Amino acid sequence: MKNLNNKKVIVAMSGGVDSSVSAVLLLKYGYNVEGVFMKNWEEDDKNGYCTSFRDLYDVRKVCKTIGIYLHEINFSEEYWNLVFSDFLNEHKKGNTPNPDILCNKEIKFNLFFNFAIKILHADYIATGHYAQIRFFNRIPMLVKSNDYNKDQTYFLYTLTNKKLNKILFPVGKLKKNQVRNISKKLNLSVSDKPDSTGICFIGPLKISKFLSRFIKYNPGNIVTEHGYILGRHTGLMNYTIGQRKGINIGGQYGKKTIPWYVIDKDLQKNALIVVQGLKHYKLMSVGLLAYKINWINNINIPIFFFCTTKIRYCQHNISCNVQCVNLNTVQVFFNAPVSSVTPGQSIVFYMSDICIGGGIIKQSFPLIKN
Repeated sequence: MKNLNNKKVIVAMSGGVDSSVSAVLLLKYGYNVEGVFMKNWEEDDKNGYCTSFRDLYDVRKVCKTIGIYLHEINFSEEYWNLVFSDFLNEHKKGNTPNPDILCNKEIKFNLFFNFAIKILHADYIATGHYAQIRFFNRIPMLVKSNDYNKDQTYFLYTLTNKKLNKILFPVGKLKKNQVRNISKKLNLSVSDKPDSTGICFIGPLKISKFLSRFIKYNPGNIVTEHGYILGRHTGLMNYTIGQRKGINIGGQYGKKTIPWYVIDKDLQKNALIVVQGLKHYKLMSVGLLAYKINWINNINIPIFFFCTTKIRYCQHNISCNVQCVNLNTVQVFFNAPVSSVTPGQSIVFYMSDICIGGGIIKQSFPLIKN
């Protein structure tokens, strides 16, 4: 963590314990700290779709307790155009997008970043993400948090080294329990507030219920790989590759004790295709094609290299080799077959604990071709 007194830092205050403690730590280090609360969703909070009203209340209370000025800004229109519209369009295509990553790219580290640096004349911005920035030969690198269970570098691969020079992650070196202990010692009102989970604008709702308000459901057949009809689905956008729960067909066909998993969506036939067993060969992939690639430090990226990767957030790193097709597209080949590669999700690359970049999964390379 830099220790430069009198430098101005604007903290993105979410109403949670992580951003609150981030502000506290920056004050301790001697920075001139102010907070910003971003309202990114205009849904009527009484419907329970968004917690922004309660979060704003918590932010105001924390800022008053620790004695920092709070700015409030509304990015809801920009969020709709830059994040939510893409989220809906990808679901209509049968993909499973990750809007939190796009929110970081377009809202937190673009609109908020520019607002803080250019309008509020901040020297740095800070967020409560569990990640670290370390300098190697004066070049900033995005590094995993010391708390591996909470590490959030997966969601930050769209950053650039130019922006890393202006970003601070104060809680990145701490464990989650340490963060809560700091908050409790200061009697902050958010000390025991649960971590936010799921997609930010959906809140506690099931995603299927939320999507039904924006996309018309088109029920269809659930079929085996051979076309045998097992039941009915509620709409293809409600399912993702590798999904087990919520299919509601039981063990009625074939091996009764083995659960069913989604392997594909046939958009033309409006059919949901399933197989039995998580290790079924139809679910296994030897690699994938990814696009919209961002290299955080875009310096001499080799055409071919070995690294580790994640194809979803809650996952251990997987060994692989990467072949660059062009600046925006790569082919990835796993050292061992991987289950449930999901188009629309992000793949993120690591060299040891350093996050070097990532992109969006376009298609998988099946273990056995049809």
